Amino acid sequence: MTGQHPHAPLPALPRLADALRRLPPSCGPVRLIAVDGHAGSGKSTFARRLAEAAGGAPVLRLDDIASHTELFGWTERLRREVIGPLARGATAHYATYDWHERRFGPAGTPLPPAPVVLVEGVGAGRRALRPHLAAVLWMDVPREEAWQRGRRRDGAVQSDFWDGWEPAELQHFTEDPSRPYADLLVRQCPEGYQVITGPNGVPSATQDVTQSDDPSAVR
Repeated sequence: MTGQHPHAPLPALPRLADALRRLPPSCGPVRLIAVDGHAGSGKSTFARRLAEAAGGAPVLRLDDIASHTELFGWTERLRREVIGPLARGATAHYATYDWHERRFGPAGTPLPPAPVVLVEGVGAGRRALRPHLAAVLWMDVPREEAWQRGRRRDGAVQSDFWDGWEPAELQHFTEDPSRPYADLLVRQCPEGYQVITGPNGVPSATQDVTQSDDPSAVR
């Protein structure tokens, strides 16, 4: 956008952030918001911009929780290190995985029980987590398009990883789909994002963000 800092939140995102803050808490005092979608669908960028619009909401990246040996087998660790403490109103501390060293660091990365906490990554809206979530946002990009974006982003050096990732992701979403349970679908536009009602309906506090005449804004 002309005259806008490239890392500033997009104009409509504060309305979505405000709507999410008005949802009932879902995990202790926290409104835990999932940003799910296929690898390469733009989850990280959207979550970062939404967090900025929410005044610096904490973001848990599932890439920090997953590992080479547990691409999707991290549910119990997430419950133990993150969900449990947040549900008690305490700061969570979790171990971050180093994808180059192929090992976890110490469980020292803090995640405070802020009013809104974003969980961003493939599988964020999975069945085991939904009881703790205030809303599921799905990045609505077709699988093959998202994967092509991801491969272009990561380059040839990550080609082997993607060769293994794609069937693993396909199996995960076949067995435990997130999109049918999405409250909101997020679609990227030439400028901004479009947010529309998801298959699971719209939480009452977010209805206003789906009703805008501006096709380039959150609506």
